[in-house]
Amino acid sequence: MSNRVLVFLTILLLLLTALGSYVYYRRTVARQPVDPWTLVPDDAVLVAVTRDHPTLVRHLKETQVWDNLTAVRYFQQVEENLTLVDSLTGGRDVLLRFLGRKRVLTSVHVTGPDRFDLLFQVPIGSVREYRQVRGLLEGLGRDARYRVTTRDYEGQVLTDLRRTDAEDDEPGQAAGLTLFNYRNQLVFSSNVKLVEASARRLTRPEAPTVAADFQNIDYFRLRDVDATLLLNQRRLPQLLGVFFRSELTPEIAAVASLARNEMTEMRLAGNKVVFNGFANPETARDGLHQKLVGQPAQRLGMAEVLPLRAALVVHMGLGPAAVLRGPRRTRTVSDSLAPAVQPLLDSLTAQLGQEVALCYLSTVSARQRPGKLALAYTTNPARVTALLGQLRRAVGASPSFGKVGPYQLYQTGVGELPRELLGPLFQGFEQPVVAQVGNYLVFADDEAALRLYLADVVAGETWSRSPTQVAFLQELQPLARLRVLLDTRNCWNLLLRGLQEERRASLLRNETLFKRFPQVALQWVPPLNEQEAGAQYFTQFVLRHPAEGPAEARPQNADGTGSVLDFKVPLSSSPEAVLVAGAKFPGVLVQDTAHVLHYVTPENVVAWSDSLPGPLVGPTVRLPGATGFLLATPRYLFEYNNRGQLQPNFPLNLPDTVRATSLSVSPAARQAGPRRLLVAGGGGNLFLYDTRGQIYAGWQPKQLEFRLAAPPQYLLVDGRDVVLVLLENGYVYAFDQAGGAYPGFPISMGARLASGALVEPGPTLRRTRLTVVSQHGERVTFNLSGDVVARRRVATWSRESRFRLIPDQRQRTYVVSREDGGRLTLFDPNGNALLSQSFLTTAPRSIQYFDFGPDRQVYALTETGPAKAYLYDARFRLIGGKPFDSTTPRIDLTYNPVTSTFHLFRVNGKELRRTDIKVDEVKVVKAKK
Repeated sequence: MSNRVLVFLTILLLLLTALGSYVYYRRTVARQPVDPWTLVPDDAVLVAVTRDHPTLVRHLKETQVWDNLTAVRYFQQVEENLTLVDSLTGGRDVLLRFLGRKRVLTSVHVTGPDRFDLLFQVPIGSVREYRQVRGLLEGLGRDARYRVTTRDYEGQVLTDLRRTDAEDDEPGQAAGLTLFNYRNQLVFSSNVKLVEASARRLTRPEAPTVAADFQNIDYFRLRDVDATLLLNQRRLPQLLGVFFRSELTPEIAAVASLARNEMTEMRLAGNKVVFNGFANPETARDGLHQKLVGQPAQRLGMAEVLPLRAALVVHMGLGPAAVLRGPRRTRTVSDSLAPAVQPLLDSLTAQLGQEVALCYLSTVSARQRPGKLALAYTTNPARVTALLGQLRRAVGASPSFGKVGPYQLYQTGVGELPRELLGPLFQGFEQPVVAQVGNYLVFADDEAALRLYLADVVAGETWSRSPTQVAFLQELQPLARLRVLLDTRNCWNLLLRGLQEERRASLLRNETLFKRFPQVALQWVPPLNEQEAGAQYFTQFVLRHPAEGPAEARPQNADGTGSVLDFKVPLSSSPEAVLVAGAKFPGVLVQDTAHVLHYVTPENVVAWSDSLPGPLVGPTVRLPGATGFLLATPRYLFEYNNRGQLQPNFPLNLPDTVRATSLSVSPAARQAGPRRLLVAGGGGNLFLYDTRGQIYAGWQPKQLEFRLAAPPQYLLVDGRDVVLVLLENGYVYAFDQAGGAYPGFPISMGARLASGALVEPGPTLRRTRLTVVSQHGERVTFNLSGDVVARRRVATWSRESRFRLIPDQRQRTYVVSREDGGRLTLFDPNGNALLSQSFLTTAPRSIQYFDFGPDRQVYALTETGPAKAYLYDARFRLIGGKPFDSTTPRIDLTYNPVTSTFHLFRVNGKELRRTDIKVDEVKVVKAKK
């Protein structure tokens, strides 16, 4: 065999081997989904899983957490990096669009005695996204400020991205980023050791993951879940030890020893953040769970004796309190006192049970030691009083006592008495003082703290008498084994005192974020049968700020469909639905009679409110890209962003002689520039400004000889501004930006006008068509060259008839209304009668037309006198079988094609109502034709 043939066969064999390896990889390895939990190192303390990132960001903004987060230094650094990514990729919000609805894991790890770091996992879903990542790294590699290198580690190719002008903080921790791609799962962190630990984790794929106990749980199958959170409670003291002084670690570990790990869902809703999930009990012998297992869950009955100055409350529901002591130690404090002391202590403990708590009181300064209370319930207060008296006599304590109101306080004479009665969790009472408040025994670590507490009880400053605190407790689980309750405003100085010195400055910088939710509750509810294999605690974490807003939400129907938002002040403006990307329902803008504008989120919560100097004039204008709103009052123009913040230069002050009656805004132009604002000032006067406050010549004012038939319309045709003005006398004008009339205008429609025009945009003035309906019942079509294109009579007319053109919500199609006294008739553009209805009153009537596609039309007729809104479907049947109550002239309606459901928004007095109408389930009644 020749050498040439041998070489050829060798090359062919290598090609076949490579092809076989590729086919094997594509058909076996690549098809197997990657479990992202296998990439999480075993020492993770927290793992957050997020999915719908645009919705998550929106919820963070609506709950007003976003502004506080962006003030944190860490997130400011992230924002700087995002800005760099946008600049390198030549886009905007590149990362947010890249994340989209990907399932992203963020794990928290303690990487040193005083530091923690984050590890991120982001899946790459397509070749295009892979090219984006590669292009970003190549762009950074060409930047002189960065150095990009690669290396092999445990079978993975690690890419190190470092700033050339930054120094390493410590070995293994450098200023920059380390990442690797494992089967299209991108893993990265600023800590090199974490990425290496993730790569090492891949060498043990058979080892249980940190989420092995919850492998069958997927909270994202539920609706409205913003994230899931996995907490390794065994490592929680280690993470908190990064922030708090070391002497507090044993107390934190004792409370955390109820469960070993838990997984919860997270929901952001208005004034609270709620985590619901399940926790696995701690199996360690000396853990809190082993002491409380089998004990009944209890209610928080001691709300009547907990003071409003409480900063931190650790509450336990149980049977007899003796279970907290555990096995008797070989030597106790009482052993050195008298032989009769130990039986008295046992008798006292036997009288205590159902609920016990540890309570820390707020202080006015971080230098002041916080007051500490131990509270325990007794069913026999008289017996406890007698036993305490015997104990004082047995140890020779002073019989003197103090008095605060009806309550007496004594020295116990036994050091660490709460620990002797209730176990090691209640230590730190060297010389305890005791008082009895109803059925509760209250210990304090000093007399001053107990006097302060009793003064609050006498004054009625307790949780049970605080509407805010009662509303908070009503949202929590009624029965629980362990509750940890915090008031972040009260415990501010307590935290500053407990933090490590180098962490205090960070907390002070983030005070607003920390106090955003002053009411915090962590609860663990035991299962009904704890002896069953796999029995878990139900766990709930709630972060809440008091609902001090202008409205209270509740379901509209018994089955939970629809919603009602009950405002404190009657509403005056018609509701305006605001479509929100990714949300099931739209948001709503509405104004009350106090002239306060409210934005209601899709979750039926008032996200922001702002007081205006007058009522709204006409509908608000939604800016392109959902960036904000433009609106007018009689004297001012306003522009808000989506978070209710006024934009620069606003409000614009109109001249003293101007009383605005409508606001028209120029369409978005291709070239960046300020939007033009056209204001109708009454009496046929028009004013033109822009969003920078510039005044346009020829519009101060543009005076017309007759009243307007409808608000002016601002058009942009072939790059030219066109202001279309219809007058009641039937004349139509088209002006340019300088106030001059376009050739061919004005033109007469041959009869009076009472409504606006429907615009069919075209590439030129001649090909742009406009349609109006005159009071002679004629449909007239003309173009912007001043030519009348077509005329056609829609319906007969009389001196009493009044015609209006009613466009749909998208300004694409229309119907024509004719009112003759108390009868109203709707016609299609060809003159075919659609429906007719007679009204009893002569009060003003509003007609609206909604077109959501074939067989999805809705006609809304609102009679303002009796405040009724009649809704007819595409077959002209009355939706719901009866009119809806509506105290404003207009309603708003949206349609969800996924669920085939209409969402009706209306105002009824102080209530903003959303009614969900299923298209195939509505009760209908034939309308008169």
